[in-house]
Amino acid sequence: MEILFESARSAADYNDEKRLVRLHNKQRAKLIRRRLDELRAAPTLDTMRQLPGRCHELKGNLALHLSIDLDGPYRLIFYPAHNPIPTKADGGMDWTNVTAITIKEVTDTHE
Repeated sequence: MEILFESARSAADYNDEKRLVRLHNKQRAKLIRRRLDELRAAPTLDTMRQLPGRCHELKGNLALHLSIDLDGPYRLIFYPAHNPIPTKADGGMDWTNVTAITIKEVTDTHE
């Protein structure tokens, strides 16, 4: 899957290990890298359903965004990089046709 970032600075933060550790911590940085590697290796978003990390769609003000578990309450938040977003007949997101995503942030979604 193709991985994009919301900004050049964000791309630099996620792709430079030292910056990633400085922004988060060593353990979380390692999990972020692992999740990004898993996403990159997946042909479609649907593949992520079978992998650890509980990839799932969010609701409310983060509708059409997805989340993957990191450590504790922290999650990697992203959204499909398709316009329009692939949907099923029932209106839900069609994970089998999502082949590119944009990374939004790492955050505690429970705050």
